Amino acid sequence: MSDFKVPKRIKKAKQTSNPEINNALIFIVSILLAGLVAFKLYLVSLPPINNLNEFKPNIVTKFYSTDDEVIKTFTAFTFSKVDLENIPQNLTNAIIATEDKNFYKHKGYDTSGLIRSTFANLLAGHVVQGASTITQQLARILFLSNEKTFTRKIKELVVAVRIEKTIPKNKILEMYLNNVYLGSGAYGIEGASQIYFNKHLKDLTLAECALLAGLPQAPSVYSPFNDKELAIKRRNQVLKRMYKTRFITKQEYQKALEEKLHLNPLPEIYTLNKAPYFCDYVMKELEKLGFDEVEISQGGYKVITTLDYKAQQKTNESIINTMNSWGLKGDKRQAAVFSFSPIDGRILAYAGGKDYSKSQYDRVTQAIRPPGSAFKPFIYAAAIEKGLGPNDLLDDIPFTAGDWSPKNYHNKYRGKIPAYKALMVSSNVCAARLIQSTGIRSVFQMARVLGISTPLEYDYTIALGSNGVKLFEMTRAYGAFANGGYRVEPYAVERVETSRGQVVYQAPKTKISKVMDINTAATLTAMLKTVIKSGTGVAANISKPAAGKTGTTDDYKDACFIGYTPDIVTGVWVGNDDNSKNNNVTGGTVPAIIWKEVMKVATAPYGASDFDYPEIELKNYSSDKKSEVTESQNTDENTTTTNEEIVTPENTTSTPEEATTSSEQIKKTAPAKVEKKSPLAPIPMATPSGIEN
Repeated sequence: MSDFKVPKRIKKAKQTSNPEINNALIFIVSILLAGLVAFKLYLVSLPPINNLNEFKPNIVTKFYSTDDEVIKTFTAFTFSKVDLENIPQNLTNAIIATEDKNFYKHKGYDTSGLIRSTFANLLAGHVVQGASTITQQLARILFLSNEKTFTRKIKELVVAVRIEKTIPKNKILEMYLNNVYLGSGAYGIEGASQIYFNKHLKDLTLAECALLAGLPQAPSVYSPFNDKELAIKRRNQVLKRMYKTRFITKQEYQKALEEKLHLNPLPEIYTLNKAPYFCDYVMKELEKLGFDEVEISQGGYKVITTLDYKAQQKTNESIINTMNSWGLKGDKRQAAVFSFSPIDGRILAYAGGKDYSKSQYDRVTQAIRPPGSAFKPFIYAAAIEKGLGPNDLLDDIPFTAGDWSPKNYHNKYRGKIPAYKALMVSSNVCAARLIQSTGIRSVFQMARVLGISTPLEYDYTIALGSNGVKLFEMTRAYGAFANGGYRVEPYAVERVETSRGQVVYQAPKTKISKVMDINTAATLTAMLKTVIKSGTGVAANISKPAAGKTGTTDDYKDACFIGYTPDIVTGVWVGNDDNSKNNNVTGGTVPAIIWKEVMKVATAPYGASDFDYPEIELKNYSSDKKSEVTESQNTDENTTTTNEEIVTPENTTSTPEEATTSSEQIKKTAPAKVEKKSPLAPIPMATPSGIEN
């Protein structure tokens, strides 16, 4: 006990002039020290563990869809036993320097670390410091759970001491390195080496060894697949510890710091994973609920999610087939789909990209891209709240505000038209006039209460969707239009059960917030129905009550379609990760087609029920009439089929309109071939600075 140091907090207390407090503290410390001595004597008397060398991992945690399909299985088939002599010295040194610098000195636990963590945990009232040695971690991996309780820590100590009495230090280290979870389905360093670097252990560099050694603390947080910059920062911390503990020289340390990260270009999917982007989202939600990543992967849980597997299958299939048919091939060309229930928040389908094995970047929650005219319903919602009626006339004529002059396609203007028709044909000048009359602040407030959190420019250009947003937030916002003005928070985890069937988590009642009047939701829905029946989104017609809006940005860099029925809201985005032009794709084409195919499957269990809204009359409207949004010739890049273009103050040229296009017409005009270019890493659209409410 010679290495015991009195904590600073107790030192400070001793300096007080109250002898009663001093005596009480001395008594408490004495009791604790006596307890630790007694516990140490108990640990010395423990017997070894029989048959420890025969241990093999048995990991069976599974994720299920709501219709009982296994969508992800955590298995140990990446587990591959490696003898210690075949493990690079740099890797074992990195692990020891990072996880347990006194590994070869202690007998299963670090006395000074134990005392320090004990005081910290008692003062906090719960476990805040672990101070776990490599042997304790092995004890937890082999025999215990990851719950952060005093009871588990005591069991961990007991088992660790018994392990130390059973097998030698090198065997302990070998077992730890072969069984520790390192993220992305890798159990043990050999599996991690292959997953992250496509190398065997013997081929790893010093920097790569350090990166792997930094993963046990938080595998998903420090995974280079999830965050390269954070992984490199963690790697460098490990290298610094190796240098300070004299495992490497200063020259080796500096050289390793400068080494670039070269990851496996095509990481294999080592786990059974039928909805990989969704399962990543589930993992994050479980961690927010208090589950540890290692506990999830090794705990043998049954996790019932909200996913509709049939809708997910159609999502995966439609993204690939539709994009291929349009010639949108190559790694940079991507699509994302997010679908949930606006009533209870259950996430039903989720795809953050085209191919998870090639890119784990989630374009549902991470990508920030401008929505184009899909933002216009927020302007109309704000205007309706201030008294605009669907039949009120708007001036579809040239408009100027300061030096900003947005224009309609080929300078085509219709004169006075009702508001519902302005939204149906996606008139740019009408949207600009509305935001001028309604006020930018009102639109800001509407966007914020609907759940848009990204910064927005405080100027009129937001009327045409010029600012970047997330597909997750845009789709969630449209949910309020479908649910009578109530915004619902989407969720993915329904229930978690142990291997014995005990329910350890049950999703509570969904969080619901009223954000707009039901009349606003009803009016806007009636107007957005015309978009699908007669306007820019006819390719999304599923032959049942539905409403939605197309969106296309400047130079066809982004295209989206967001729409809903009374039961389901789905958002679809299509674009290029490098923010380049996307083959004249508009929101009324590829996104609308994908939306239609996904929604046909997702809405099948709900029939063709209509919205339970007050009746909204649209004067002089008939869906049987030929739309004024007609298909253009598609003869050159200036003759397009979109009214969704973003117009900036510097760009005062004509902005195209999205034409009415049926599925059959789209097939005829779909491009047959796209120039093949080398794949690029995803580059999220820069978020413009602005005013946040």
